[in-house]
Amino acid sequence: MREKKLRLIITFHTTTDAMAFEKHCLAAGLPGRLIPVPTSITAGCGMSWMADPADRAALEDAIQKDALKVDALYEVVH
Repeated sequence: MREKKLRLIITFHTTTDAMAFEKHCLAAGLPGRLIPVPTSITAGCGMSWMADPADRAALEDAIQKDALKVDALYEVVH
């Protein structure tokens, strides 16, 4: 079984927003990956971006600078 750790989870209103976020992050070399939304979170679509909380500032900067569409940011044990 995988060890649970504190993770940054970014949720999206639509799957299209999630896919656009993934495409942007991969092109920009930003850390993380798409995962199903953890059951402890309710979100508009079933996909979320998971990254280390230490990468939060870089991801928030990209969200603001590049006007990426996100629903919310959470830190959860996953």
